[in-house]
Amino acid sequence: MGRKGSPRSPQAEGGSRAASPPSSSPPSPLWALPEELLLLICSYLDAQALGRLGQVCRRLRFLSSRDLLWRRIARGCLNSGFTQLGTDLAAGIPVKERVKVSQNWRHGRCRRETVLKWKCNLMPWMELDGEYLYLSQAENIQAYQLCPGGTGLQRHPQAIFSGHQEDVCRFVLVNSHIVSGGGDGNIVLHKIHGSYSVKFSAHEQEVNCVDFQGGLIVSGSRDRTAKVWSLSTGRVGQCLHTVQTEDRVWSIAISPLLSGQLLTCLGTDFHRGAGVLDVFYETPSLLLSCGYDTYIRYWDIRTSTRKCVQEWEEPHDSALYCIRSDKNHMIASGSSYYGVVRLWDKRQTRCLQSFHLSSPTSSPVYCLRFSTTHLYAALASALHVLDFTAP
Repeated sequence: MGRKGSPRSPQAEGGSRAASPPSSSPPSPLWALPEELLLLICSYLDAQALGRLGQVCRRLRFLSSRDLLWRRIARGCLNSGFTQLGTDLAAGIPVKERVKVSQNWRHGRCRRETVLKWKCNLMPWMELDGEYLYLSQAENIQAYQLCPGGTGLQRHPQAIFSGHQEDVCRFVLVNSHIVSGGGDGNIVLHKIHGSYSVKFSAHEQEVNCVDFQGGLIVSGSRDRTAKVWSLSTGRVGQCLHTVQTEDRVWSIAISPLLSGQLLTCLGTDFHRGAGVLDVFYETPSLLLSCGYDTYIRYWDIRTSTRKCVQEWEEPHDSALYCIRSDKNHMIASGSSYYGVVRLWDKRQTRCLQSFHLSSPTSSPVYCLRFSTTHLYAALASALHVLDFTAP
């Protein structure tokens, strides 16, 4: 017999202790906190820490995936869908996923594909609008539906917009309307969802560029004039203003402030031949320009119209035909030699990434457009797409 007061063995108790289930661990005091406080704590974490936190359990994975936490991180990333002012241009796509894809843009990880080819060399222009890509080919503008995921295009165009007798030089897509300028000196306006169209003679020579906003069209031509046209009822095609210039007008853009008049001229130090080939407004006061002198220039008209606030030089001394930005940190440019597309980070002085698209033949990049996941580049005989979701 055991000593009095000695502990009894588990066997002496009929194995009851061995058979009893282990006591559950007490709930973490973390979950006693309000969700607002949990989100505040997580807001101090960077992208890597948030990713690791989401691997702990399902509840933390759900919490750490909230758009509210990733929004601050996304605003500092390239092409994540947020402007400098914080406007979300890609609502509906989880912000966490956009941050992941943004790393592919920064490091140049993408899959390349040629989605369209044509036999004769052209100078195509294009616009992206939701699920459709609009591409000028000779005297027509064709609307192609994007395949699911945005990688390819449907084989046949969904619609064809015609009206020019010569090649389309430039066109814009605004509020379900297409306005185009052609080598025949005409301007043509189409309503995308309908049969309405207007055509009028605008310039004595080819219309190199057009823009459209708020019932006004502006156009620039080889004839060294820029003109403002009315689309008001009873005044369609009436010229409101004519601006004489010293050289042909290659690019033109309406300020978001929509004044309809020439307020000022940008820059005073350009050497002869440094024509501007593309202009892109980010805000009513901030805009980008590029051209023959190989520079990308960033202008803030609130501070000065005589000198840009920042500039980047094309490293291979090539003319820059086209430019676009995500209205935040990233710039994409297309050069005149070897089909080179470059990505730039405004916070850096040098080019971030380069993509050569025209091998084996040389062709300029005449136009480029991009979404948060894909970049489309139009060359002389083909349309290329870079897919940054699948490196």
